[in-house]
Formats: sequence, C-alpha cells, structure tokens
Amino acid sequence: MAAIYSLYIINKSGGLIFYKDCGTKGRMDTNDSLRVASLWHSMHAISQQLSPVNGCSGIELLQADTFDLHCFQSLPGTKFFVVCEPGTPHMESLLRYIYELYTDYVLKNPFYEIEMPIRCELFDLNLSQAVQSDRVALLGR
Repeated sequence: MAAIYSLYIINKSGGLIFYKDCGTKGRMDTNDSLRVASLWHSMHAISQQLSPVNGCSGIELLQADTFDLHCFQSLPGTKFFVVCEPGTPHMESLLRYIYELYTDYVLKNPFYEIEMPIRCELFDLNLSQAVQSDRVALLGR
C-alpha cells in the first residue's frame, strides 16, 4: 500500500492550523511545515488568478518524481492537502473524508475557534485511523 507522508490543513487566510506527519522519512520541524503551508497557499492563490479557465479553484494535484501533492479546497476556503507517494490512488476521496472528519469533530466542537489551530483529540484519533488503516483503499467510492 502506498504511503502518505504528511497532511496539512490551511485556513482561508493562509495560516497552518493543522499538520500531521505520517511518514518516517523526511520529517519536518515546525518552521519547515509553516513554510510549506505558506508556499502552497500562495501557489494555490496565484494559480486561481492565472488560470485561463473561468472559475478555476486552483491546483488540485502537483506531481513530482518523489511525491504527489493532492489538494482539496472547501467552500469556506479551508485547504486540505496531503503529500504522498507518487501514484497513490483515492487521495481525493481521502481528502473529502478528512473534510467530513473536520466538520464533524472540529467545527461542531463548541470550544473550537474558527481559523485557529486544531486541538481536538477525537479528530486526531479518527484521522489516524483513516490514514493508517486500510480505509484509504476502501474510500475509493
């Protein structure tokens, strides 16, 4: 099964509100993860403006030799992106599922303030189960 290296959630202002390192190689410190999130937010915004297609929502897939980066942007502007092995299937479904977890466990939490870093144990637990188990293959709905 293909590996997921890391998951990022960026608020609509471009701030990193959640980072999870899922891989064993290439671990990043906090500053590096903030730089990656900021860079991705900027590239995503620029691609929306430069696209020749009207209504473009930005970059959804970035393919490189050693990784793929899949992005899902929710209607309110929160971006979810995952860095994984090249050719990993069903990442769009996984990102949509992670968005469902986010809405169920984070946004419905009465103690969570919108746009602030996510600190929710139930979200972390369900996210770990989704990423680490065979559910990635099952999410190819």
